[in-house]
Amino acid sequence: MSPFWIKAAQLMLSLSILIVLHEAGHYVAARIFKTRVEKFFLFFDVKFALFKKKIGETVYGIGWLPLGGYVKISGMIDESMDKEQMAKPPQPWEFRSKPAWQRLIIMLGGVTVNLVLGFFIFMMIQFYWGKNITTPETLPNGFVVSQKMKELGFQDGDLILEVDGKPLEDMFEANAHVILRNAEEITAQHQTGETEKIAIPKDYGKTLFAAGELLPFSPMIPAVIDSVLADSPADKAGLQKGDKITKLNQEEIHHFAELNQLKAEYEGQPMTLSFISNGVEKQTQITPDEENNFGIFPLVDISRKHISYTFGESIKEGFSYTYWTLRDYIAQFKYVFTKKGASQLGGFGTIGSLFAPVWDWQSFWHTTAFISIILAFMNILPIPALDGGHVMFLMYEIITGRKPNEKVLEYAQMIGILILLALVLYANGNDIYRYFFK
Repeated sequence: MSPFWIKAAQLMLSLSILIVLHEAGHYVAARIFKTRVEKFFLFFDVKFALFKKKIGETVYGIGWLPLGGYVKISGMIDESMDKEQMAKPPQPWEFRSKPAWQRLIIMLGGVTVNLVLGFFIFMMIQFYWGKNITTPETLPNGFVVSQKMKELGFQDGDLILEVDGKPLEDMFEANAHVILRNAEEITAQHQTGETEKIAIPKDYGKTLFAAGELLPFSPMIPAVIDSVLADSPADKAGLQKGDKITKLNQEEIHHFAELNQLKAEYEGQPMTLSFISNGVEKQTQITPDEENNFGIFPLVDISRKHISYTFGESIKEGFSYTYWTLRDYIAQFKYVFTKKGASQLGGFGTIGSLFAPVWDWQSFWHTTAFISIILAFMNILPIPALDGGHVMFLMYEIITGRKPNEKVLEYAQMIGILILLALVLYANGNDIYRYFFK
């Protein structure tokens, strides 16, 4: 099976699990307060459903439009826009007849399940698989440093020891600390062995984002070939496993990051590549393919330290991972409101790309937990038609003691649906544009 279909299958399975459990959060809370649930659907059943069956008062089913799911709760202004029901006198089993605090709990049920599910999955990953971290001892060549970080005093080959005076458990976390967590000072160890404390300007993450330097620290990988794709430009040029690349168009190459950077500067052009093969210096002409690739894979000389956790320890680790995942996602939201950030919004294609090209359960559950946390945050945004929009109006009612006018709620719901449709079209349009034109 091709990587595309493997990713697509993982995406569908992951979203199905998350949607069903999210809606179950609303359903269970509604039933606790004796509120009637008329429908419980995975995906939307516009005009028709792939499957449906009525059990008790509720119709359970699977729709054909995989843009989400829903529960239709009696007496609630939602995406169904059931004005006929709302025109009738309120009934005891309806949402609108329940106290505001009960309605608030019902609306928070889905988000709560997403957060708890994300935590539970992260916790079980730590307990079952543990985690791998990168320490100074496991990264022999240090980091390749982006240009903006070099301007602050960092150097290629640096190791990152501390952030704001605290030792880093995993050196790869240095990127998040700079881009998302507003680090103020980083202690780096240069290749000479000298350590230096380097101050980070306020909001430097915005500077890096604007420059496109989303990985200010990336592992330094020597320019040694591990494998060559058959019939690729490199294969046709005579490159082999074990060859060490030394120059591109007479410019010296020390590691793969430099090779990729220079290759991008000469995009699509024939290039002169110098390399050492079996101790002999050679030179060849090579032209990258349509995606500007040579078809070579580097020899990655990086090991990672494995840490195992007891069940009790995994609870703490799971909570910490959930907290930082949510915090970092909220922090990166500020970039969405920039021109560059808006252009990088993505839809189902972007979400699907998060999954591994091969079926790996650890990776699958990790990505599912990450998406669950994202869904929790997105759903609680105060946009009408989302859970957060309903929560916003309920909080108004609880604080003022007055229910919002039903017409106001109807118009807000319609506006919210239009906003969401526009966002879905824009995000997926970005995916299509990037696929065909980038």
